[in-house]
Amino acid sequence: MKAEIIAVGTELLLGQIVNSNAQFLSVELAALGIDVYFQTVVGDNLNRLKQAIEIAQSRADVILFTGGIGPTEDDLTKDGLAAALGRNLHIDTLAMEHVQRFFDERNIFMTENNRKQALMVEGTTPLPNEVGLAVGLAHAHEGKFYIVLPGPPREMKPMFTDKAKPWLLQHALTHEMPIYSRMLKFAGIGESLLEDKLIDLIRNQTDPTIAPYAKEGEVTVRISTKAPSEQEASEKLSVLEEQIRGILPEHMYANIDIPLEKLLVDRMINTGLTLSAAESCTGGLLMESITSIPGSSGMFLGGIVCYSNEMKMKLLNVPEALLEGKDAPGAVSREVAEVLADQVRLIADSDFGLSVTGVAGPGSSERKPVGLVYIGIAERGHQTEVFELNLKGTRDNIRLRTVKALLYRLWRRLE
Repeated sequence: MKAEIIAVGTELLLGQIVNSNAQFLSVELAALGIDVYFQTVVGDNLNRLKQAIEIAQSRADVILFTGGIGPTEDDLTKDGLAAALGRNLHIDTLAMEHVQRFFDERNIFMTENNRKQALMVEGTTPLPNEVGLAVGLAHAHEGKFYIVLPGPPREMKPMFTDKAKPWLLQHALTHEMPIYSRMLKFAGIGESLLEDKLIDLIRNQTDPTIAPYAKEGEVTVRISTKAPSEQEASEKLSVLEEQIRGILPEHMYANIDIPLEKLLVDRMINTGLTLSAAESCTGGLLMESITSIPGSSGMFLGGIVCYSNEMKMKLLNVPEALLEGKDAPGAVSREVAEVLADQVRLIADSDFGLSVTGVAGPGSSERKPVGLVYIGIAERGHQTEVFELNLKGTRDNIRLRTVKALLYRLWRRLE
């Protein structure tokens, strides 16, 4: 069964509001076995709304609307649906009592336009609004299933969960199997290379399906299947997961949707390991990513942002001969990254010390190119490792990719 979500509101088209409703509904519908094929955003215009409904009727079985059911002149969702179905609008008695009671209990004068929130399309089923005022609706007509929900997420989510979902289960979903998904997380590899490694599986996929997508510094692969039970789905997904893990064992770090820093914090807490950090070009971004994880105080002892050469010498005992002089390697060097990692680990008396020094841009430094970064990992009782990175992108991109690369190297070290 195919679905289309139509979000109504000019503010969405202007970018003034993020369409988080579509994300929520897509997840919920997938769990019901309904495939969301299209998401449409249309402004507060009756003709364009009618066109969007006609297009949705031609390609979807379930059509869900969010927004456009409030009290103002530009709230036109029910008008558009009534026109598309050839129906009239009327005031629902119970919904109107709910609206009137809201104003009476607060001793507030109710303006006439608030009656609009109790409007219903003729022949449809009301979906009461337990949080706000505007009544929603559900309707089955000529093999299509229509759901109208409010725009504010605090009203939309409970109406869908408590009212619309049971209606769909009763009227539309007698034979649909739910979709089960698993999120496989990867680090230290880009989306294009990951896809190349998995290309045979991707090209030959049937069930389960494979969908890679990336965000800065990490790649996620969603594997999905339809099955009559969670156990059967888990068995099918586990077979594919092991195939993928076998192809990319050095990059797949989790089979649940968590960031790499969360996995590292939990693992170090569980094994009693501690961490400290010295950062130059990332300016504390590494430490922020770690300390943003609840419970990180159980493994992170502290760190130093050593932006200038003076701070590197005073706080982390970097020899001046490494930083300045004709033959000095300079602050952006393998040698300095090694000293920073060693010294911050010694100062904190931590099991691991991490370091970053490099050129984030926009201009070069020490006649070294933008994107040249050195990251170091010192470990108690082991040889310190330093890795050279040559990164592309904006200043923010380079800083974030540096942090992700260092977290990946730490994960590999712990593995």
